[in-house]
Amino acid sequence: MPRVGGMTIHAFIDALPKVELHVHLIGSASVPTVLELSRRHPGSRVPTTEEELRGFYVFRDFADFARVYQAVNALVREPEDVATLVTGLARDLAGQNGRYVEVTVTPYAHHVVGMPMRAVTEALDIAARRSLDEHGVRVGYIFDIPGEYGAEAARITLDHALQEPPQALVAFGLAGIEQERVHHRDAFRDAFRAATAAGLHSVPHAGEMTGPETVWEVVDHLGAERIGHGISCLHDPRLMAHLRERQIPLEVCPTSNVCTGQVADIKEHPLPRLLQEGLFVTLNSDDPPMFATTLTDEYRVAADVLGLDRAALTALARNAVTASYLDPQARRTLLAEIDALS
Repeated sequence: MPRVGGMTIHAFIDALPKVELHVHLIGSASVPTVLELSRRHPGSRVPTTEEELRGFYVFRDFADFARVYQAVNALVREPEDVATLVTGLARDLAGQNGRYVEVTVTPYAHHVVGMPMRAVTEALDIAARRSLDEHGVRVGYIFDIPGEYGAEAARITLDHALQEPPQALVAFGLAGIEQERVHHRDAFRDAFRAATAAGLHSVPHAGEMTGPETVWEVVDHLGAERIGHGISCLHDPRLMAHLRERQIPLEVCPTSNVCTGQVADIKEHPLPRLLQEGLFVTLNSDDPPMFATTLTDEYRVAADVLGLDRAALTALARNAVTASYLDPQARRTLLAEIDALS
């Protein structure tokens, strides 16, 4: 393994202070945590043995992944389950020198199993404090609309964000099956208009499983300040120019794209081209245990498979800090740590 500055590239990656901007609360659940929940709530579609669960996490396509995700999501039935997931994610990131995470939470999923907004918010607040106190990881929250559930999900997500927000709520998102969004376009536009008017940042997913038109929609009508995935922008030179000129960050998740069938092979992932095009890119894990990855693994893939050197990896780490919604002093401190290492 090549050495850079007296250390191997893997040692350098391990030492990098890291920020995670694109990870879903349910998708962050480790295999032991999911097994615990499936045994605690019997009768679900989720396997109760590790071997079966790992097989359950092999996806044919995005629709198959969505079905599995929803099955795991249905296991989170009590506020303490929510807090356990957040602190578990913080513990996992701390072991990777992770310093800050913006966790995507889907309030609608908790609503449909009967959790009151206030109880969910209290659990998120408790978890954020524990994550910092016990693991040294600061937490921000993104409330996202699951797009396939339409206007009702938009309303409930917005109500929770405006009426009972956790203290660390920083942004408003939109995820789920992109092909379903067109049927609820106006409801999503209205929800984002209200959320951003209340001071929340706009960070929708787009361009993961659909073409550039979805990215244009979130840029032009949802006021996107960051974009989850966004890789289909490469099919539209005018869109690439727009994103490059405004330096709108793309939260890129290579392993996720392969596992859900959006990219055929990790060797073909467009991350290097996105960088060559001068786009603002951050590196993320999305749903790490479901995809058998970690944030550190994503950096290793970028180096070992996609050929990124130490300078490029450093730039990705810096980009994540710059694109985050950490307070300015915390961003400066982290950037200084990254620069000192490089």
